[in-house]
Amino acid sequence: MVDLPLGATEDRVCGTIDIEKALTEGVKAFEPGLLAKANRGILYVDEVNLLDDHLVDVLLDSAASGWNTVEREGISISHPARFILIGSGNPEEGELRPQLLDRFGMHAQVGTVRDAELRVKIVEERARFDRNPKEFRSSYMAEQEKLQQQIGAARACLGSVQIDHDLKVKISKVCAELNVDGLRGDIVTNRAAKALASLKGKDKVSAEDIATVIPNCLRHRLRKDPLESIDSGLLVIEKFYEVFS
Repeated sequence: MVDLPLGATEDRVCGTIDIEKALTEGVKAFEPGLLAKANRGILYVDEVNLLDDHLVDVLLDSAASGWNTVEREGISISHPARFILIGSGNPEEGELRPQLLDRFGMHAQVGTVRDAELRVKIVEERARFDRNPKEFRSSYMAEQEKLQQQIGAARACLGSVQIDHDLKVKISKVCAELNVDGLRGDIVTNRAAKALASLKGKDKVSAEDIATVIPNCLRHRLRKDPLESIDSGLLVIEKFYEVFS
C-alpha cells in the first residue's frame, strides 16, 4: 500500500528525472514516482477531498487509462499504473470533484458511535493497545488469519459466481430511476454483489446480496439536491425495495 500525502508534488507522484544519475554519470534516467510504486497495489489518499486540483487531474488520467505517461527534459516514458484507489475525508471540509468521486467504486459513510457500551469498549481496546501493541495484535491474529483464508477462497471462486439476468435488469432499473449518470453504477453493483456472494461461499447472487452492497455503490452517484433532507443511502434503499418487491 502506498500513501499519497496531500503536499506531494506532481514530480513525486508521476516521476521525474533522476538528478543524481544526471550529475554523476551524465545520463538521463527516469526516477519512478508514487504511481509506479502503487502499480498492482493500493494507493491510499487521506483527506482526498483536499487534494490539489493538478494531482486530481493526474489521478483521473491514470485511473482512466491504467497508464502514467511522463514527459520531462527530453525523456518520454509510459508505465502501467493500475491500482486500487482508496480515499478518506470529511465532506464538511470540502467537496470532492465529481469526476474523481465517480472513480470510486464504493462509498462508505462512517459516523460517530452513539452506543455508550460500545464507546467504552473502544476506549478500553485503545488503552490495551497503548500498554502492549504486540500483545494486542497477537490477540487478533487468529481472526485475521481466518479472514485472510476466507478472502482467498472467495477470490478463487469468484469466477464461478452467477447472477440471474432478471436481477441484472432490476439493478439497472434502480440506477435508471435514480438518474445515475453513466453505467459505472450498474457495473460496480454487479461486481460487488458477486464478490459478496463469493465471500459468503455461494455460487449465485441473491437479492439480499444486492441489497447489502447497492447503497455503497450508488449513494455518491446521485445528483445533489440542496433541499433534500433524506440521506442518499436511504433513497437508494427505498428505490431498491420498490423495484425488487
